[in-house]
This record gives sequence, C-alpha cells and structure tokens, in this order.
Amino acid sequence: MDRLARKRIAIILSAFALIVGLFAFRLLRLSGGTTETEVANARDTLTYQTVAVAARGEIFDRNGKLLVTNRPSYDVAVINFVFYGGSDPNGTLRELSELFAENNVPVIDHLPLSKTAPFILTDDQSEAWMNYYHSFLTERGWDSEISATTLMQLLRKRYHIPESWDDTTARAVIGARYELDLRSFAPVDNYIMAKDIPVTLAATIREKSYCGVSVEVGAVREYASPYAAHILGHTGLMDAEEWATYKDVGYAMNAQVGKDGVEKAFEPYLHGQDGTQLTTVMRTSGAKLSSEFGEAPIAGNHVYLSIDLDLQKAAEDALEATILDLRENGTGRHKEGKDAQGGAVVALDCKTGETLVSASYPTFRLDNYAEMQTAENSPLWNRALLAAYAPGSVYKPVTAIAAIDRGGIGRYRTIFDAGKYTYYENQGYVCFCHIYTSQGITHGTINMMQALSVSCNYYFYEVGREVGIGAIDDVAASLGLGEPTGIELPEAINTRRANPETKKDLYEEGHNDWYGADTLQASIGQSDNLFTPMQLAQYCATLANGGKRMKTTLLSHVESWDHSSVLETNTPVVLSETELSDDAIDCIREGMVMSATEGTAATFLADAPYSVAAKTGTAQHGSGGSDNASFICFAPVDDPQIAICVFVEKGAQGGNLGRVARAILDEYFDVNETE
Repeated sequence: MDRLARKRIAIILSAFALIVGLFAFRLLRLSGGTTETEVANARDTLTYQTVAVAARGEIFDRNGKLLVTNRPSYDVAVINFVFYGGSDPNGTLRELSELFAENNVPVIDHLPLSKTAPFILTDDQSEAWMNYYHSFLTERGWDSEISATTLMQLLRKRYHIPESWDDTTARAVIGARYELDLRSFAPVDNYIMAKDIPVTLAATIREKSYCGVSVEVGAVREYASPYAAHILGHTGLMDAEEWATYKDVGYAMNAQVGKDGVEKAFEPYLHGQDGTQLTTVMRTSGAKLSSEFGEAPIAGNHVYLSIDLDLQKAAEDALEATILDLRENGTGRHKEGKDAQGGAVVALDCKTGETLVSASYPTFRLDNYAEMQTAENSPLWNRALLAAYAPGSVYKPVTAIAAIDRGGIGRYRTIFDAGKYTYYENQGYVCFCHIYTSQGITHGTINMMQALSVSCNYYFYEVGREVGIGAIDDVAASLGLGEPTGIELPEAINTRRANPETKKDLYEEGHNDWYGADTLQASIGQSDNLFTPMQLAQYCATLANGGKRMKTTLLSHVESWDHSSVLETNTPVVLSETELSDDAIDCIREGMVMSATEGTAATFLADAPYSVAAKTGTAQHGSGGSDNASFICFAPVDDPQIAICVFVEKGAQGGNLGRVARAILDEYFDVNETE
C-alpha cells in the first residue's frame, strides 16, 4: 500500500511541476521574447479556417485544343463570428442585398421560404439542407410543421427586423441571418452570400470594408469553344441525390460538380482535392491581416477527349446549314423538308471506337444554359445519344448480310422490281417501292449491290421475306443495333429491334402477333426498329470493320494537374465480333460504293478525291409532315478509318445529308489544304 501511495504522490508532483514549468515558460516569453504590442495584437486578432477550393481540371480535344477552362471569380463571404462585431449587422446585410439586386446578382440562402410575399414553404432544397432547417427549428423549439406566415413572423422577431422594412427587404436579410445562424451549430463551411459578382461590385464591397465581409477569389467554368456543347456539359451545385453520392468521397456540401456531359462522366478526374485556408483578421473591424494555406489544395486532372474540334466545327456548321437550307428551299421534286426540325451527326474512328464528332442541332451556348431550357425545338436535348429513330434504308445492309450468310442468297441474285409488292395481297397487305410511289417507275431487274446503290425497297421485301425475321434480327443484334455502344454518357433507353418479342411487349393482346407484313417493313428499317444516331454510327463502323464492333468512347487520355504525367489512356475494346463471309463484306462494300458514286448518295460524294462507301435512308415516322432522313458512310473503302451517321428529323431525303458527311470528310482528309 505504501508503494502505491508513493507512486500516486509522485504522479501528482510531476503534474504540478509541469504546470509550473509551462507558466514559467509563458512568463519568460512575455518578458523577453514577446513585446507588449504583440500580446495586445494577439488579443485583437482572430484566425479562422475555410475551405480552399481546388481548381477543376481543364478539358481539351484530342489534339490539345482547349475546350473548357476556369476563370477567376469574386465571391462574397460573411464570417459570422467576425460579422457580429460590427455596429449594425442588419443594416449591412440590407445594404449588401440591395447592391446585389442592383447588379442582378442572386443572393444565396437555403431557407425553404419563397423570396417574395405571399410567403410559402418551398421544396427545392436538398435533403441535407432540409435536415439543417429542421435542426434549426428544433434548436429554437419551434413546431416542425410551422406555416410560412408564422415562420416569417418569428424570424422577423428573432432577428429584430424593423417593422418599417417591406417583406422583400426583410426576406433578403432574414435569409442571410438564417445562414449565419446555421453556422453556430451545423458543420457547414463559411457563408458565401453571392458568387461570381462583377469586378466593379467586388471593388465597391472591398472599399466599404464591412466588418466580417470579405471578397474571396474563386473560379468558375469558362468555355473556350462554342462547339460540342451537348458533349461537354455544365457544372452546378449538388442536388440531394448527388450529395448522397459525393459526401462519402469528401466533397464539401457546396461543391460544384458536373451535372451532365463529360463534366459529369469524368467528374472523378476533373474534381480536385480541396485544402484549407487560414485567415487572420482584426476582431473589431474584420480587416484581413494575413491569409495562408493550412493545407494546399490540389487541382483536378486534365481530360483529353477523343473529339476533334476541327471536325466537330465542320460537322456542326454543315448540319446547321443543311437544316436551314431545307427549311428555306426544301428538296426534291416536291420541295419536301421545309418542316425539318432537328438533327444529329456522329463520326467514329473505325479502328478504336473513339468519337471524333458528336453533334446535335439545334445547339446552344453553355454559358446560356438556363435560358435554353424552354427554347423551341429542345436545343438541350442531345439527339445524337438520346433520340431513337426508325433508321430507314440505312438498315438494308443488315438484310443483305442475313440473305447471304443466313439464307444462302447470292449477291448476284437478280429480282425484277415490279413497283408493287403483292405477295401478301390476299391477306390485305400491299407495299410499294419508293421510286414507284414518287415517280411511277421501277428499278427493273437488279442484283443485291445495285439494290443497295439505288435503295430498292422491292428487292429487300423479297429477300427479307425469304430469309425471315429471325435471321435478320440476329444479324442486327450482332452488329450492335439496339445495343448499348459503351459510350460514357447516357444513351436512349427506348431503342429496340423489330422482332416478334418486341411486338408482344409493345402492343396489347390481339394486336401483337407477328405477320409476314411485319417482316417486310422490318427488312427496310421500318416496323418497330428504333436506334440512335450513335448506334447507327457504331453499326456503320462495324460494317467497315467486317463485323468487329468497337466500344465507343469519348476519352483519349487523362493528364495530371501539372501535365507532368499521363494517368490513363484509352485502350480500344472489342465489344463483339461477327463472322461475316467475304461474299457479304464484298456485297456491302460494293453496293455502298456504288451508292456514293452513282446511286442515291452520289450528288455530294461522286467527285470526292477519296473513296467512300455510303447508304442513304428515308424513314416514315407517323407524326405527319416530311419523312425523316438518314445517312451513313465510311472512308476510305480499302482501309476504313472514319464512319459517319447523319440524321435529320423531317429531312425528307437521305441523299441530301451527304453534304454534311462531305464537309467532315474533306476536313478529315485535309482536302482544302492539299488542293
């Protein structure tokens, strides 16, 4: 027992000696190492910590041309434990809100209450912010089901808002006071009252030196090119669903994240690692004395896309010009296409699956995103990936391959085009060749390559009927039609192949049996076939590759934030490989070359200084007006490098879209530079 007692006494004495030593050290510092002025200054200053937001990585095209970067922005921060040292907090907030209103700068607050009277509770806040709101009510002992009117009255009283202030002014100040209140109990970063304010307003606020109010330098996205808007996407504050995902990987609750496009798809690469900022201010005035990193932020990495900006520009400009020309002049003998709406164009690298072009029309400017949400013809809709269309005659190579490889029908098999196909006439169904209905003539006796060249419906009705829907659908699936392409962005979920199973799923009992007439329509790319332009481009590249289907991608490579190293490089992936006979490959290539040189695609491609294989299409859609128009091609024929799909809603004739493909191919092969 004595030994234990002595041990306890020793511990107590040691602790006492340590305390005395610390006091002695402090006295020594005050008497010798620290002046009275420094001690006084230490009492008059305050150091606080904030998040140092990491710069977001930049986005480039495949050749290093800048697409998206960052520019400096000015944000107004209010530091609550400094701000209340000022003489008139409410007056300061009112003055700030009025300055913001004059400059059309929105004030940020997360109070779920409308900004103007009559006040209502809103539901546009994330789950996290709503949780903080309910905690706020609980902290005050207020009813969680409080009405908007009662809430406004209580907040007016709590924050001592003068009765003479109108509702709008009071609401603006209350929103800011609420945000500052949250910081007293919730783990939320300092209050940013406004973001990206004009530089002149930033200068005004700094000059006024409001206590506890500082202008911080941040960054916002800047778009270096007006092209590829649908691909690039935009950034914004997280919503509830995004917060649930990103909070577990260390994102701040007010972080900017990619909302769509590659900004979202490559978010893990682009988002950097935030640091901390230590700022020292005067307690009384809030004047900033110093600022330094506690932990330096690490910028995001740089993403290099597979997109070629020069090709993208050529594609977008040509697609717009073609659609506007259609609206003005129409096309063909009957001047159809004056009701042309939107369209899309996609170009892929045949060998790697890399996306060289992905464009949708009408397009928009990314810095004008909000205003485009209600614009005519849905400019925000990415038709290249999200719109599913009946392909029309660009589907006929599928039927040709099925006929040769699954049906034993030779490519030199000749059929006489009678114009009117009557095989199922006794069942009440008759269909026609397009040239017969439009001009009253027929293609006469032709073989399979000629039928592809002139896009003869009658020929493919006959071979389609002979080979059957099972073989046709099997080939379509193996070539990727109706299947995901592998691209990193969302694709349409309503794509489908026409077959008995699809029809049973789509229609009610008694109306979902598969008939021979359905096979005829499916054989020429009608019936229930629906594919995206991206799927059609991948299908065209697969034809060019002799059956090898490459995974589609938008990624070239990723570089570190300082460009010192390559972190990831796209590796081509084969999704599937269909064994096509030499006879089938030769038939498709010869027929598509004939189309480009003397057939339906010849108008814009016959004189091209490079070899092209092309197929045109015209598709009915059932919504009135002109038919849709489709077009696919690849080049050069002997060693395919690039595959293209063009689609225009109510574009009337697929051959007319050859002008878009020609613009892309001329740019790709540097035609204008070599002439």
